[in-house]
Amino acid sequence: MKKSDASQGQSASELISKRIAELGDWRGKTLSRIRKLIKEADPDVAEEWKWVKPTTPGTPVWSHDGIICTGESYKNVVKLTFAKGASLKDPARLFNSSLDGNVRRAIDIHEGEDVDASAFKALVRQAVALNSSGKPKPSKKVK
Repeated sequence: MKKSDASQGQSASELISKRIAELGDWRGKTLSRIRKLIKEADPDVAEEWKWVKPTTPGTPVWSHDGIICTGESYKNVVKLTFAKGASLKDPARLFNSSLDGNVRRAIDIHEGEDVDASAFKALVRQAVALNSSGKPKPSKKVK
């Protein structure tokens, strides 16, 4: 597992587990369930901890050849933002947020709501396939 922006020498997986425990309510349970579904959909997923700033503790990120999605928790919602969500087929209509953008799409989960496990795992697998298909070649120029 990568240690992206990991603090105090903890791995990203440890920081995500710590975040889930700190939430201690429905948001922690929701984030824990989503994490389990992501790992079931892609056993090779990398957990990362990114965007640590003095004002924010950081964000859980799941990647495979690029970002699959982030898992942010707010007071009233757990937001799962798919980095390339606009390019994914969503027949179950899980995406319910950030629908106007050209790239990202998000799933907002409120207390008491549930996400269709098989439809969610299908989105994760699509995101991995999309990331893997567009993997840049090493000879590409660096911007």
